[in-house]
Amino acid sequence: MQLENSFSVNASPDRVFAYLLDVNKVVGCVPGAELSEVVDASTFKGKVKVKVGPITVAYSGTAKIAERDEAARSATLEAEGRETTGPGSARAKALMKVDAEGTGSLVKITTDYSIAGRVAQFGRGVMEDVSRRIVNDMAACIKANVEGEEPAAPTVAGGAPAGPAAAPAPVVTAKPINAVSLFFQVLWSGVRKVFGAKTP
Repeated sequence: MQLENSFSVNASPDRVFAYLLDVNKVVGCVPGAELSEVVDASTFKGKVKVKVGPITVAYSGTAKIAERDEAARSATLEAEGRETTGPGSARAKALMKVDAEGTGSLVKITTDYSIAGRVAQFGRGVMEDVSRRIVNDMAACIKANVEGEEPAAPTVAGGAPAGPAAAPAPVVTAKPINAVSLFFQVLWSGVRKVFGAKTP
């Protein structure tokens, strides 16, 4: 399955791209994610918990920045993991690109992923909705954090600050995704289409 997502950020492309490649910052924006080990500058290990209906599945795996082009401000992230308490598995490949948009940036993320195991039983529609919600929440979190970061304070001769430094903005983190409501939203939407019900 493939998902395409794009969002604007009111910050320079170079600053946004640098943020996207900082796993210590981005991991807090992935719902249910936990960083357990930074192997090197491009490889890291972690865990992700996803709740779909009555099932909460935890995956443990490795992700790496497989390709990186500073000039084009693009990078490819590859990740794979296995269920910690079952035979299921997940694999994903995400292409991230940051382009200039006016005085800010446009981030484009294209993700190809496959999931096997208990979660897959909920069907493609529910899985796409859950995945889209995760990506959208991650995008909103990244946008809030990058725009909330204050660039270095300007200085005057001698290196003294030109004015008082702004207090750092609070860091935003993503909330866990619960697919129960998503499942019933999709189901109810289908029922309304079949019976021609109108939105109140």
